[in-house]
Amino acid sequence: QVQLVESGGGLVQAGGSRRLSCAASGSISSANSMAWYRLAPGKQRELVARITASGGTNYADSVKGRFTISRDNAKNTVYLQMNSLRPEDTAVYYCNAVYYGFDNYWGRGTQVTVSS
Repeated sequence: QVQLVESGGGLVQAGGSRRLSCAASGSISSANSMAWYRLAPGKQRELVARITASGGTNYADSVKGRFTISRDNAKNTVYLQMNSLRPEDTAVYYCNAVYYGFDNYWGRGTQVTVSS
């Protein structure tokens, strides 16, 4: 079992920045992928960004050029740097880890609220 704990959420003004962190209880270097998802009221869960074991990344079109996902294997932590935040980025952000291609782990989420 791997536990994921997100932090860094909060209230930020539009145009501002925020960095989210996801600390894992186990090694993330062996994870197939680490990702950030978000869930906004009335919307479906959305993949925001993913980083693979080899370092490849992919992003939702809505955040490309504004968000950056990174990983620190030594600290077993994944980050999401969010810049130029918009009110539509308001959501609960969840960390996800996939091991062995099918074992999915989720954190409890951290709320990000962007005021206009």
